[in-house]
Amino acid sequence: MTAPASQPVGLIAGSGRLPFLVAQGVVKSARPLVVVGLRGLASTRLRDLADHFAWGVITRPGRWLAIFAGHGVHEAVMIGGVRKKEIYSPLRLLRNIPDWRAARMWYLKLRKDRRDNAVLLAVADELRGEGIELVSSVKYCKEHLADEGLMTRASLSGDLEGDVEFGWRIARASAELDIGQSVAVKERDIIAVEGIEGTDSMIRRAGRLCRVGGWTLVKVARPKQDMRFDVPTIGPGTLQNLKKAHCACLVVEAGKTLIVDKPATLALADKLKIAIVGRRA
Repeated sequence: MTAPASQPVGLIAGSGRLPFLVAQGVVKSARPLVVVGLRGLASTRLRDLADHFAWGVITRPGRWLAIFAGHGVHEAVMIGGVRKKEIYSPLRLLRNIPDWRAARMWYLKLRKDRRDNAVLLAVADELRGEGIELVSSVKYCKEHLADEGLMTRASLSGDLEGDVEFGWRIARASAELDIGQSVAVKERDIIAVEGIEGTDSMIRRAGRLCRVGGWTLVKVARPKQDMRFDVPTIGPGTLQNLKKAHCACLVVEAGKTLIVDKPATLALADKLKIAIVGRRA
């Protein structure tokens, strides 16, 4: 069922460019936009696109709910970066004092499973309980999803084709085990596997380990990727990091990977001579 054009869309915004893509898509749909920017993460420039903007804290979902309820929001998108490693910083308790909703989720719903996906599902359930449905984070920016096949002018040599096949199998297995969604390979050898540090830090690590360059990065979605949150993403910053680390090829999952500002990013890949390939699971 299509929501009425007058019904507002809520946006829970983290860091980076992705919240802007969603916000711009909502504006194009002519529906009002209510933004909750996560403090310390979201950009203040989102105010320019929003009909209403307010700050929130990642560990205090009660405030998000109050803001959305006050503006009649029944459909929301959660998107943008949240630096998970900061949760483990020495000042985490002072920075992230939870409200009662977060405490209840943590000690009741998440007592036995506190992995990323379990936390996000608990947040979605909390919102749904108040009549707010989290929808796919790409609903309003589908034109930025990766296509299947070679998306750049650069061709793949025989060695790179072999690394694409090998890396794809390893990345799928790693994602299946919930270890990491990206791997770096060279001549069918595993250089690096993504950990808690995130893709960009892993790229820099792979560059230090493989100084001869010419390696391939494979980035996939989880086997049952929930497109409501945490969609695999690449953008200009990814490509700049890959170039500095002497990477030759980037493989992403077609239909499940967002390419930030897609035309410009693919043009940059051509300029940097990095091949980008989309594959389907």
